[in-house]
Amino acid sequence: MHTPMHVALNKQFKLHTIMKIVTIMACAIFSYSSLTAQKVNNFEYKDIENNTRTYNELKGEKLTLIDFWATWCKPCNKAIPELNKIYDLYKSKGVAIIGINCDGPRSVSKVAPMSKSLQIQYPVLIDINSELKTELNILAFPTLIIVNSEGKIVWVHEGFVTGDTEIIITEIEKLLKEN
Repeated sequence: MHTPMHVALNKQFKLHTIMKIVTIMACAIFSYSSLTAQKVNNFEYKDIENNTRTYNELKGEKLTLIDFWATWCKPCNKAIPELNKIYDLYKSKGVAIIGINCDGPRSVSKVAPMSKSLQIQYPVLIDINSELKTELNILAFPTLIIVNSEGKIVWVHEGFVTGDTEIIITEIEKLLKEN
């Protein structure tokens, strides 16, 4: 039996839950819009062969996909073979992919072997202190950002599940037509 007190508490709980959801969505929209308004400046990190590489050297002529990932991240490991396919499809069309690994000092030794076992075809740079991740306000792994030829972040995708490859390809096609 629901007393008036139970009904009032239930309504208050529902309202509180709805307010939480609205707040989370607003934060997500704000962080997405603030991230897409950002520009990617030239950065410099070591690759998995310990060579220093720069963004300006590796970026695509038209678009650059930057994949933030970690070795311990299962969705990241699921995304990488798909990013290899995307790289094969678009590298001749002015699109580059740069992997930014954000493993910390304790697991960084796993990056090169995992990159080789996943047969990553695009450059992988190591951001051991997560400086670029922090600068660009990347909050989750994997996060894929697309940067246009002017260096502006034009699209952001967090996570990776079945079906995301098609979403990413559709966005690349749309952005290439706009360029």
